[in-house]
Amino acid sequence: MTAERPLVAVLDYGSGNLHSATRALAAAGAEVVLSADPDTCLNADGLVVPGVGAFAACMAGLLAVDGGRIVAERLAAGRPVLGICVGHQVMFADGVEHGEQTAGLAVLPGVVAELEARPLPHMGWNTVAAGSGSRMFAGIEDQRFYFVHSYGVREVDGWPEGALPSFTEHGGDRFVAAVEYGPLWSTQFHPEKSGTAGAQLLRNWLTVVKETNEA
Repeated sequence: MTAERPLVAVLDYGSGNLHSATRALAAAGAEVVLSADPDTCLNADGLVVPGVGAFAACMAGLLAVDGGRIVAERLAAGRPVLGICVGHQVMFADGVEHGEQTAGLAVLPGVVAELEARPLPHMGWNTVAAGSGSRMFAGIEDQRFYFVHSYGVREVDGWPEGALPSFTEHGGDRFVAAVEYGPLWSTQFHPEKSGTAGAQLLRNWLTVVKETNEA
């Protein structure tokens, strides 16, 4: 950690809004490095796993840089990880696209599948119903965030103990918008594109990163 600015690695595995995420994290108070180096990603104070596009393609890219091991080792050690968009989706058990099922990292139970609501993609601003006691959404009065996706997790058969999901509805279809689970935070929306609310969420995460690394 550099003075008051925690070192955050953004995992570069060929997917994601890397530069917008990097800029937003820096503005929120982090020292940011874009890297696929396992040691860098394991040893940083915080790790961000971005992602856009297809679940299967993101998983392939993630595994090609040993991302599964990196995430697993960080979480096992209680070290903060933030997943964004498809980086959130890959934390679940499986993804189903066009009839094809792909294994995720299985940190959380649940299947990522196409939303039933129309039109798709679900694109633009929408409100998140934050889970009770959420630290992710602390201090955010207007909980509207920017989404762009066609897939999500609608049902989870038994959340693990300690998991705190938050939800959003699109066209009457309710899906998981975010999860807090120990050292893992993940968001279906893009905090780096969500203005004041997204900036506060990133500051909230960096507060947790600092606390963890000072403990």
